Amino acid sequence: MTKVNKHGILLDKTEHVFEKEGVLNPAVIQVGHTIHMFYRAVTKGNYSTIGYCKLSGPTVVESRNTSPLLRPEWEYEYHGLEDPRVVYFDGLFYMTYTAYNGANALAALATSPDLVTWTKHGIIAPQITYAEFLRFAESTGGLPEKYDRFNAYHKDLELPNSAYFMWDKNLIFFPRKINKKIWFIHRIRPDIQIVKGIDHIEDLTQAYWQNYFLQFDSHILLSPHYEHEVSYIGGGCPPIETKSGWLLIYHGVHDTVDGYVYSACAALLDIADPGKEIARLPFPLFVPDQTWELKGNVNNVCFPTGTVIDYDRLYIYYGAADERVAVASVSLTELLHELEQHKKPL
Repeated sequence: MTKVNKHGILLDKTEHVFEKEGVLNPAVIQVGHTIHMFYRAVTKGNYSTIGYCKLSGPTVVESRNTSPLLRPEWEYEYHGLEDPRVVYFDGLFYMTYTAYNGANALAALATSPDLVTWTKHGIIAPQITYAEFLRFAESTGGLPEKYDRFNAYHKDLELPNSAYFMWDKNLIFFPRKINKKIWFIHRIRPDIQIVKGIDHIEDLTQAYWQNYFLQFDSHILLSPHYEHEVSYIGGGCPPIETKSGWLLIYHGVHDTVDGYVYSACAALLDIADPGKEIARLPFPLFVPDQTWELKGNVNNVCFPTGTVIDYDRLYIYYGAADERVAVASVSLTELLHELEQHKKPL
């Protein structure tokens, strides 16, 4: 089994108003020798902004802003910007985050040429009601029971002329184009879904998503399979290109008498066609077992969202108990070797 080193808390909440309640779930990207971290900062009332800090090494904080880098500007995000992820391709940094308006939690996009100035592009996830989702599913044979179980409560919230949509979170781009197209994963509980290539972000129209849901089964990438992820799963860190395939660090959730437990998990996707799962660990990569992971705003949480590779060491940054940012590391070689032992049969 791959040995995991937990390096402890990297960032904790401060007395600054914008992050007084917690810091968690960071996006991480390395440019040259500098590691940039964009984290969810929570203030009173569970309102979120995105904070920023700079690292001079995988576990060394060099500087940290004392005010938010990005904050709510538009109605669709007025309750917060949550859980960012960042990748770079085609001369731009792409930051996806969950925009929350108090009712809807939907993936949104911002881009930057320099990690300093950001342009918001609004919501890019599908804006679809439960009733619409059900109608599309029924036209192709019916909605799987598991989707009904996790999302049926939305129908009780739908009122005439309301705009209450199914939550679609954890939208994460692949860090390069594949076959000259943009690929990304996203999550409507309980599975991880994939968009298998678009030419432009602007292609994500309402018509595109309607057609997508008419073929919904074909877009399911990963489903819960093992005990540690039996309740539901979701995207974690941006996929990492390796000789063995795309390495995906994601989160798995299982229910206990003490509530949900969130663990870090690992899978491999086909390098040429990431819509194909080729391997998955049958056990969690790491679980909440330290004080800073077991107790916090939400107990029993390891929520991975960013990585950095330093020689053969893969550093995984994660939200710990929804209150602080922690970091763990593994040998990339060992992890890939472990995954190779659990390949899916051809």
